[in-house]
Amino acid sequence: MKYIAIISVALMTFFMVGCNDKPDSELGHNEESTTAEKMEAEEDAHDEHNEEEGDHNEEEGEEGVVVLTNDQIQTVGLETKMLEKRNLGNNIKVTGRLELFPQDKANISPFMGGNVRSIKVIEGDKVRKGEVLAYLEHPDIISMQQEYQEKNDELVFLKQDFERKKTLFDKGVSSGKEFQMAQSKFRSTTSSVNGLRSKLRLLGINTSKVEQGEIYSAIPISTPISGYVDEVMVSLGDYVAPQSKMFAVSDNSKIHLDLKVYEKDIPKVKEGQKIIFTVASKPDELLTAEVHSIGKTFEEDPKALHVHADIDNKNGELLPGMYVEGRIAEGQKSGYAVPEEAIVKEGEQSYIFIVDEDGETEENTVKFKRIPVSTGVNDLGFVEINIPSEMAKNIKVVTVGAYTLSSEMVKGELEHGH
Repeated sequence: MKYIAIISVALMTFFMVGCNDKPDSELGHNEESTTAEKMEAEEDAHDEHNEEEGDHNEEEGEEGVVVLTNDQIQTVGLETKMLEKRNLGNNIKVTGRLELFPQDKANISPFMGGNVRSIKVIEGDKVRKGEVLAYLEHPDIISMQQEYQEKNDELVFLKQDFERKKTLFDKGVSSGKEFQMAQSKFRSTTSSVNGLRSKLRLLGINTSKVEQGEIYSAIPISTPISGYVDEVMVSLGDYVAPQSKMFAVSDNSKIHLDLKVYEKDIPKVKEGQKIIFTVASKPDELLTAEVHSIGKTFEEDPKALHVHADIDNKNGELLPGMYVEGRIAEGQKSGYAVPEEAIVKEGEQSYIFIVDEDGETEENTVKFKRIPVSTGVNDLGFVEINIPSEMAKNIKVVTVGAYTLSSEMVKGELEHGH
């Protein structure tokens, strides 16, 4: 038993020593395997982090997209408008001015000289036909009324005398000479009274009141048309001679287009044709008119005819003398169009920016998307566009500030690339 125990202890010692005496190469291999596994795990984690960060950056720097806050939109002055159709192309280009016909403007002068006692209007006032603009006073005005009263009273007596002598003459009691003298006197005085009455009425004086003994010290100056006061050319106390211009009044509701059509285009113009035009004060607003009449006399330099067209100006915003650019619609072509400012060009390609209402954005931000388009007719500041067929047509287009958006988009792409 003693020998058996000694052998068992020896065998255990041998096996323990054998386990600890492995080759150095095998130990090194195990250590390298552990290091490689650690590095591979770290690389996988780094790649996963980069992939997540790349996805996030790709969402922020999506190509052709700009996201702005409402404050930024207001600061840069962006404006949007629904895409709409317009009639463009196949038109005759014309230029001209807004004018009034002679019967729609008045230069107001007095029939009789006098001093300005009062002025009732200022420039820009709206007036109605017959409204008093000012009063003139002068001694001659009073003298004329006195003469009228005297002549009118005398006429009453002469009429009675004429009728009495006519009766006597018819009965053979009175001579023909007395009858003829009474008749002549009555007729001449009647003529004088009628003349004075007409003059007083032209001056705006109520002759019925004068016949009853009333005398007016001043005469009213009234407007013969309704409209607006364009000019006031007198001051209080001024002496105004007969036919001197005191006021100018115009009825701007009757304004019309006076256009020049060049010789080559004359055969194409017909009465009743529609005209689309713009004025400098409203460059983005298209106004309409209709050809009313075509002149029959050429201007020599340049050789052109005048064409008159009726327009609606009930609100009075259009004024005589405004320069206009227009198109007479020879043939209409309807298509989607945007203002020229809405088009952004990069090389040969044209783009517009639209509001991407389908995209997800944070609160108080708006997402704008760049859309490639092909352009067509350019007319009156608008450009015809053809958008991708798969796109909906009820979209909002950036009409002001498109180039600002383009710059922001390029800036964002550069920062993302860096």
